[in-house]
Amino acid sequence: MRSFARDENPHQDRDDFSNLTKLSPYVWRYGKRVGVALCCLLLGKFATVCTPLVLKGIIDSLDQQSDAALTSNLVVAIPLAFLVGYGALRLASGLFSELRDILFSRVRYSAMHQMAVDVLAHLHTLSLRFHLERNTGGISRDLERGTRSLASVLNLLVFSILPTIAEFLLVGGILLYRYDSILMVVIVITVLVYVAFTLSMSKWRMSFRHDMNKYDSAANGRAVDSLLNYETVKYFNNEEMEVRNYNEQLKLWGEAGQKTQISLSVLNFGQGAIVTVGVTIIMILAAKSVAAGEITIGDLVLINAMMLQLFIPLSILGSVYRSLQYALADMDLVIKLLEKTPEIVDTDSGAELSVSRGDVTFNNVGFYYDSNRPILKDVSLSIGAGQKVAVVGPSGSGKSTLVRLLFRFYEVTDGEITIDGQSIANCTQQSLRKAIGIVPQDTVLFNDSIRYNIGYAKPEATDQEITAAASSADLSTLLSRLPEGLDTVVGERGLKLSGGEKQRLAISRVILKAPRIIIFDEATSSLDSRSEQAILSALNTVSKNATTLVIAHRLSTIIDADKIVVLDDGRIVETGSHQTLLKQDGLYRKLWDMQQSEADS
Repeated sequence: MRSFARDENPHQDRDDFSNLTKLSPYVWRYGKRVGVALCCLLLGKFATVCTPLVLKGIIDSLDQQSDAALTSNLVVAIPLAFLVGYGALRLASGLFSELRDILFSRVRYSAMHQMAVDVLAHLHTLSLRFHLERNTGGISRDLERGTRSLASVLNLLVFSILPTIAEFLLVGGILLYRYDSILMVVIVITVLVYVAFTLSMSKWRMSFRHDMNKYDSAANGRAVDSLLNYETVKYFNNEEMEVRNYNEQLKLWGEAGQKTQISLSVLNFGQGAIVTVGVTIIMILAAKSVAAGEITIGDLVLINAMMLQLFIPLSILGSVYRSLQYALADMDLVIKLLEKTPEIVDTDSGAELSVSRGDVTFNNVGFYYDSNRPILKDVSLSIGAGQKVAVVGPSGSGKSTLVRLLFRFYEVTDGEITIDGQSIANCTQQSLRKAIGIVPQDTVLFNDSIRYNIGYAKPEATDQEITAAASSADLSTLLSRLPEGLDTVVGERGLKLSGGEKQRLAISRVILKAPRIIIFDEATSSLDSRSEQAILSALNTVSKNATTLVIAHRLSTIIDADKIVVLDDGRIVETGSHQTLLKQDGLYRKLWDMQQSEADS
């Protein structure tokens, strides 16, 4: 099992501006709210920047008073207006900041909500090929990225980057307007050196962080793998090897962690040194101006306060830059995911499939995943209404591919498939799949109640219909033994149920759906003989009035089929009833004799 941490370098070949433009509609749906929130941001920063101005007034007023006046009447010595103004500005700064957060929270969470819905909806439109080539962890990460990347970028822009830029412009404007331009020159140079140093160091540090994440993922993967395969480890006495491999990965992780901490210390010291040198130069220049009588002590305090105000937000620039890089990289992956076009799409003229009889026909069907390796070759097969037709053959002969083509998980490469004379390629996927029911080889259930899993075939079904379907699939005995009955939770992938119980549940789904066409895809291949006979009885009941296609491994389960089709290497090599095929002494007879000898041994 692999742990999915951020162990890759953020994508470098991305177009961040284009990606932000594509995702901006999620934000600008709330344009007015965003505008008000940005106004609150500016007002809050304006109040913050003006606070040192009031503090300067207080200090200058104190400086102008005589010691005697201060001693005798402190309230008169300090102008009340400055004190009230100072408190009001600090209050306003906090108020506008909180209003900004309140207003923007709806934008952020609504954007996350809509993005998550869109990504999940798009994932469901993508082809089976896409999902087979991806692992579940990777797909869940895609969904997580969809919800978080946009929110992360918005948070960084609105709560870190834009406030810092606004504060820098306001501070710069005040200093440039009130004082010698040399102060502004020093500030600009200091900020530029600070930013350049921080970004270059952060980029350098990221390689160590990537290594740390990579080794952490590897160590976690080794540990989880060894625990999941506990019995295998014991069988081969490889406990020491597993611990040794885990230890080696953790050792590399520790070394990378040390490098990360050292580089962080270098970054912090460098940032502090740059700020200290810049502020020292500015304070020396300001002190000279005070000594020369060009500015007051209040101005000196004002300049110092504004420098602190300016450089405190810049202290987190490194982490902001790193977080923004990751968020933009995640956003790029989400954009690429949303730009993936579904392999199977309904045509503009796609019609609803109308099933009156249930005739299914494969007309000269050919199919391949890779043009160099054809799976099906010129397959022609007819299943009349109400007939039961079985398809058998060695592994890899193309049996299950027929099912996927009928469900239109893939498009045929050659030929066509029709239902009641209608080409399924010209019908909507929803109407096609509504007409077909399936009992798969491996019934995977939702980690929910039995009621939910049966009702999944027909979400609007009543409790009476669900109970009747369960009874028809011979689930009554099981339900009577369960204290919570239909409300029993089956566990992840249905692990709390046996193979036979899961198959019965799959059969009850088909009963509830009541389709005209039913597919049994090796529905009893993983069951023991006793369970198989019970399931076969239920299957025969379900398929009595439906067109049935059976993909079979055990030939003993399909001897009553109206027709048996034998596939080999993607071609139909034999067709006939069970007795007819035995007499032909071909591939079917070889498979039959092989299975009979295995059963007798």
